[in-house]
Amino acid sequence: MGELLALSAMDVKQFLGLQQVGKGHWRLEVDERLITPGQFLFGGCGLAAGVVALEEDSGRPCIWATAHYLSYAPTHATVDVFTTLAVVGGNVTQARATAMVDGKEILTINAALGRGSLTADEPWTQMPDVPGPMDCPPRIIPAAYGQSIFTSTETRTALGRTMEQMDGTKGSPNTALWARVPGHLEPSAGTLAIFGDYVSGGVANPLGQRTMGRSLDNTIRVVTLEPTEWVLCDIRMHALSGGFAQGTAFLWSERGTLLATASQTIAAKIWDGPRN
Repeated sequence: MGELLALSAMDVKQFLGLQQVGKGHWRLEVDERLITPGQFLFGGCGLAAGVVALEEDSGRPCIWATAHYLSYAPTHATVDVFTTLAVVGGNVTQARATAMVDGKEILTINAALGRGSLTADEPWTQMPDVPGPMDCPPRIIPAAYGQSIFTSTETRTALGRTMEQMDGTKGSPNTALWARVPGHLEPSAGTLAIFGDYVSGGVANPLGQRTMGRSLDNTIRVVTLEPTEWVLCDIRMHALSGGFAQGTAFLWSERGTLLATASQTIAAKIWDGPRN
């Protein structure tokens, strides 16, 4: 577990461009690989940066982390991440990370890090029966979106409709997509935090309309890590009311191991932008 954590954390640090500046101080530049089509830092990348920094500074793997988004980090901004190890116990470290842009707090992350010994033989939920990644159609990102996290990662629709198929007909709240980062990143809490933010895309299928969403919060709960090229994001939307949606994703390896669960609250609205 420790060796895999070290290798995967190195990979995700490189993807994020995250560098240590000093004790408890990390920094990244918001480039086009890490942004949303709205030209600001993708929430999952912000959570991933905090998780990596906290894992490195505590020397322990992430159990759980949640991010509260306060403001935006626009393209080309410099984000400083400061960590605090609030309580260091025998098995668990309780910690937080604060992300700042030009001295303004934009993101707060609380986390628990550590590892125990009691483990069940298998998870208490099941991976959906979907085709393998290479048997699923790639998700086509409209050229009008430009460069973003959605062009930095590769995704394939495993369950549900593509953006082009949204015709106003309501559908299932359960969808799934395969995701990977070119270069075959080993899964880590950081990479899973990025994939977990794809929950926001799950609003479209039940409505039958193209939507866009802004995360108010993101939570990642890590189960176990194992090498896998692709991660299945098994998304289950719960509700949409007053402009805010709630949903959960179960993140599975290609061989059916539950890696993590993710959840979030999304400020959702209909997307009227171009289709291509």
